[in-house]
Amino acid sequence: MNTLVNRRGFLKSSGVLIAGAAVAGLWNGRSVNAEPVKISTPNAEKLGWQMSVATYSYRRFPLYEALDKIAALGVRHIEPAFFLKLDKARPTLQINENLTADVRKEFKSKLADMGISMSSFYSSLGTDEDKAKKIFEFCKEMGAGTIVAEPPDNAFDMIEKLCEEYKINVGIHNHPEKANYKNWKPENVLELCKNRSKRIGGCCDTGHWVRSGLDPVECLKKMEGRIVSFHLKEAAEMGNRKSPDSILGEGKGNYRGVLTELKRQGYKGITAVEYENDTPTLQEEMAKNVAFVENMAKELAG
Repeated sequence: MNTLVNRRGFLKSSGVLIAGAAVAGLWNGRSVNAEPVKISTPNAEKLGWQMSVATYSYRRFPLYEALDKIAALGVRHIEPAFFLKLDKARPTLQINENLTADVRKEFKSKLADMGISMSSFYSSLGTDEDKAKKIFEFCKEMGAGTIVAEPPDNAFDMIEKLCEEYKINVGIHNHPEKANYKNWKPENVLELCKNRSKRIGGCCDTGHWVRSGLDPVECLKKMEGRIVSFHLKEAAEMGNRKSPDSILGEGKGNYRGVLTELKRQGYKGITAVEYENDTPTLQEEMAKNVAFVENMAKELAG
């Protein structure tokens, strides 16, 4: 996601490895109760990369609609964001720990029918311990092994205890550089992780590193051993905090180098495509992103 400001603005306003139009045709009219999705990224999975979609990529759609599109990509993991809508028919429902038991059961059933897992969750994790426990409980119930968040520094003693209690990781996300913001720089994320459980690490957003003028490959080298989650993203311009995304492999982030470095490190875990360009050809562009990762994985896997 582009910036924390944009997230707040959104709150307020509230694989298939073939290109072109044929991709869109795979999901038109698909029922949520259709057969479970067939994975399109076997080589990525072979490397231990759990291909996922950060549902912010489909923020225009309630999640129940976005699931069809994600299934058409041949991707079986999702990372919902806490402020996004769940269902068009019930527009007040957001995907977070405040969902009732009945709606959670319904949500889990829909995911199970499609063979999709909520494997990570972008949350509003902060210093409120009662709320934090609710978030961890929600993730445990939904089967999510990783919480992605940007908690304040003084929350980590409490969060570390919850990570160990629930056996759930917390990935510290990075946005682009701005005044009075530290997470944009890998060294500062590593400082938050210092002397803490290995369940606390980085959710590395390579596109935001590029926006901040940082070399994502060098950033990954610095983060080695502390990467618990990953956002697959590439920016079109280096050093431009407002740069649009690009298709993976077509921007300034040296994405061949990024994935090669992930392979070198032996990273295994969530690799979530988060694509911020909400265009009329979004589905085709998302398919290209997935295809790029799978083709690179095939090359790297030998």
